[in-house]
Amino acid sequence: MSEELFIPAEASKKEKYESLLPQLAALVDGETDLTANLANISAALHDTFSWWWVGFYRVQDEVLVLAPFQGPIACTRIAFGKGVCGTAWKEAKTLLVPDVEAFPGHIACSSSSVSEIVTPIFDKTGQVVGVLDVDSERYDVLDETDVEYLEKISQLITTLL
Repeated sequence: MSEELFIPAEASKKEKYESLLPQLAALVDGETDLTANLANISAALHDTFSWWWVGFYRVQDEVLVLAPFQGPIACTRIAFGKGVCGTAWKEAKTLLVPDVEAFPGHIACSSSSVSEIVTPIFDKTGQVVGVLDVDSERYDVLDETDVEYLEKISQLITTLL
C-alpha cells in the first residue's frame, strides 16, 4: 500500500473512520515491526482528525511506557491505576473523559489537553499490553463514535501481536 491516506475532506467523522480502517489494515499488512505499525497508526489518526495528541503507551515492567505518538512531548511513564491511561489499563476498558479536570487523579502531561479517550490494547490472551490515547485541546470533540472506532483500531493492533 502507498504511504498516503485517502480520506474525503467533507466526510462525517464516521465516514472518515470507515475510510480509514481498511487503509490502516492495508498499511500494517505484512509489516512485522510493532513500533513501525504503531507509529503509522498514530500518524494516520493525527492527520485524519487533527487531534492535539494521539499515541500509544505499552506495558513494560508493570508501568505504561511511552511508545509512538504524534503531538507535543508527553509523559514518559504512567503507573497502573494512575490518570486516565493507568485507569483504563487497570479497569481494562475504554474511558471517554469529556473534561479531564473532572477526572480524579488526572495526570496533566499538557495543560492544553482538556478531553481524552483511552482504549486498552489486549494481547491474544486478553491481557492489557498497552493503550491507545487520544487528547484534544477542545471540549465536545471526542465522543462515542470515536470510542467505537478506536476500539476497532485497538482490535486491529491485537492481530499484530
